[in-house]
Amino acid sequence: MREKLLSIGDDYWIEDDQGRRVYKVNGKALRARDTFVLEDASGNEAARIQERKLSIRDKVAIERGGDTAATVHKALIGLRDRFAIDVKDGDDMKAHGNIVDHEYQIEREGRTVATISKKWFRVRESYGVDIAQGEDVPLILAITVAIDSLT
Repeated sequence: MREKLLSIGDDYWIEDDQGRRVYKVNGKALRARDTFVLEDASGNEAARIQERKLSIRDKVAIERGGDTAATVHKALIGLRDRFAIDVKDGDDMKAHGNIVDHEYQIEREGRTVATISKKWFRVRESYGVDIAQGEDVPLILAITVAIDSLT
């Protein structure tokens, strides 16, 4: 994934470990709130990531098929960067670590479901998302985009 490109109107590709373009993050311009669409390589919408500003704390909703699949928000407790991920049809998750520097984990029930790191890349403004086998790849990528948009 690429960092610092998550602003309205910016688009970028997410590549797999073989360098193949597998998902595109499409920043929708001219919206009242931040909106990103995660599309598969064929251009089909896999998830819509939208900022929700009318709440006590900023949160981002991840929608699939018109329904909210998950909501990402900054956790209120703790000294480290922490985000809570409320999943509609599954177990909730949390993200913690050095979010700003893209060195963090996403966990569910104490098990790491994804590791985000810049250490794997020499290219500036790029970072990797290592997703555990059997996880919902588009959802985890959408969560990562949502966390980026909140930081």
